Amino acid sequence: MIPTDLPFSQACENNKAPILAVLQQAFANCSTVLEVGSGTGQHAVHFAAALPHLRWQASDQALYLPGLTERLRRAALPNLPLPLQLDISADALPAQQFDALFSANTLHIMPWPVVEQFFSRLNELLSEQAMLCIYGPFNYDGRFTSASNRAFDQSLKSRDPAMGIRDIAAVTALASAAGFSLQQDHSMPANNRLLQFLRNGG
Repeated sequence: MIPTDLPFSQACENNKAPILAVLQQAFANCSTVLEVGSGTGQHAVHFAAALPHLRWQASDQALYLPGLTERLRRAALPNLPLPLQLDISADALPAQQFDALFSANTLHIMPWPVVEQFFSRLNELLSEQAMLCIYGPFNYDGRFTSASNRAFDQSLKSRDPAMGIRDIAAVTALASAAGFSLQQDHSMPANNRLLQFLRNGG
């Protein structure tokens, strides 16, 4: 039964199963995962429960921590510690390094300079041979993949002109500069993608 007194995202409920199917193989050899932008915590709880070999560290900005913390506290999973406060553009990074990072539906919310910061800080956050999985809508060659994504982009820009669906080529260029190569571009429901990167080491 879904608690009615906690923040809730229907999109998270809809996409958690197909995302998990990818993470089961992408994170098979990982042990510690940092989730950036955990939001309601629905993903964190679902993935930590299904991937008991992982220590799943959720994080988000201070604004979202109360509801996120309460969801994780109620879940009481041994591999799901309470979340960290992390604004990728401002906060000090965790002292620990992780061997995987997951983020869903964040790059189109971040202004582009913050997206650049996100990738530039990966070397501080992640160990050698780390896996990086990023979920969300993306464009190809500057083109929307669906009418719904075009409408979503317009909605984002009406809220803040700095928001918007990012182009995969621009994202993979930032990842490459940070030492990550694109391993797979997974097609996901509702015109989303899951980009799976591997750090090249060194």
